[in-house]
Amino acid sequence: MMKVLRLAAVAALLVPGYVAMSSVYTVSEIEQTIITQFGKPVGDPVTSAGLKLKLPFVQEVNPIDKRVLEWDGSPSDMPTKDKLYISVDLFARWRITDPLQYFLRLRDERSAQSRLDDILGSETRNAVAKHELIEIIRTTKDRVPLRDALLTDAERKLDMGALVPIQKGRKLVEEEIFSAASDKVRVFGIELLDIRFKRINYNESVRPKIYDRMISERRQIAERFLSEGNGEAARIRGNRVRDLNKIQSEAYRQVEEIRGLADAKATEIYAGAYNQGPESVEFYEFTRTMQAYKSIIAANTTLVLSTDSDLFKFLKGMTPVGAGVPPPRDQGPSVKAASTSGKP
Repeated sequence: MMKVLRLAAVAALLVPGYVAMSSVYTVSEIEQTIITQFGKPVGDPVTSAGLKLKLPFVQEVNPIDKRVLEWDGSPSDMPTKDKLYISVDLFARWRITDPLQYFLRLRDERSAQSRLDDILGSETRNAVAKHELIEIIRTTKDRVPLRDALLTDAERKLDMGALVPIQKGRKLVEEEIFSAASDKVRVFGIELLDIRFKRINYNESVRPKIYDRMISERRQIAERFLSEGNGEAARIRGNRVRDLNKIQSEAYRQVEEIRGLADAKATEIYAGAYNQGPESVEFYEFTRTMQAYKSIIAANTTLVLSTDSDLFKFLKGMTPVGAGVPPPRDQGPSVKAASTSGKP
């Protein structure tokens, strides 16, 4: 009997405590709750933090996150307007603003992430398909590129180094996706806060072809610069040869002028030296004639001179070796005088 009374006393203490514990719950600062009774929501959502009451046993607390949540989509391949397949990786930030609607339609965060995958993926695909690749990659349409200072005026007129013009840019494309997706997720009690492209890359299947085309374009530009450089080098070499020839001809002209002045001065000095008297003139004639002999007479030379020739004048008084006997043909020159009167 005493044992039964003790069990009854313990039960009388535990049951009220358990009932009290089942009727009390806490809400943290980062949560909001929905109270359900037999699986159906009752009352308004509890959004303030603190100690709250509910009916024990029949009511259940369903916590819902109140913080800013992240959505990080998987990269997916999609075509652009200019038929280029790209891999787009997107991320977004969102939060639950209507917990009751969120609970009725989605129940938990896993379902919300799945629904965001569908909506954001669909809107991203639609936006990418309506724009060319350059519109998705470039950020602003008014950006001024940095140009090489070595570009010529002709190259600048050809818009070399200029950016391809765009109409919108990546920021406006993101805003289009954000605007279209915000309306669709609002019915689930979700507010879309932000959306951004995390990475845009070419599809794996077309990436080698794109890289090959880029390499080919760079090579064409390099070859063009190389040909222009070779042309400029040839022009510089031509100018160098022309300038060198001009310098050499100018130097040759100056040398000839200096040489002519020197010869004239030397002639003047010679003339002044040899015209000092009759003896000087005679000595000058003798020495010049001797120099002339040395220049024009060699071994086996035969000269035919007039008897009144200046060259023959100094040969008149010469007696040949072995008078009366003609010299051998190989021992020296022979001189024959021709009389001016026609007699031998």
